[in-house]
Amino acid sequence: MSEHSPSPHGPHGSQETPSNASIAGGFVRRRLLQTLGYSWRGLRFAWRHEEAFRVEVLLSLVLIPLALYAGQTPVERVLLIGSWGAVLVVELLNTGIEKAIDRISKDLHPLSGAAKDLGSAAVFMSLWLAAATWALVLL
Repeated sequence: MSEHSPSPHGPHGSQETPSNASIAGGFVRRRLLQTLGYSWRGLRFAWRHEEAFRVEVLLSLVLIPLALYAGQTPVERVLLIGSWGAVLVVELLNTGIEKAIDRISKDLHPLSGAAKDLGSAAVFMSLWLAAATWALVLL
């Protein structure tokens, strides 16, 4: 290009003003980092305050390698690991329910008890489904 030809980068050479895409990308990255921070905080809380979660995470250290070894196909491995991952997810949700109920009131109330019992039942069901999945895949 001659020195009088317009630059393909605009009148200022390679300097560009921020586009809407780069501004949106920065927002998305910042929001993603915030979300990851909140998630990490929740996991740390559950680890510190919930014995059941700690036990389930420690069991994961055995079950995930076992699933990778014992599952004969990728689908079987995903079923084994995914079913156990669901147990962890339900345990976290149950903890959230319990903490929200406790935040509302420490007074005994039938609905508070029912909410906590339902959360506990959800954990039980997820454990039962994981056990059934493991049995069906491995036996």
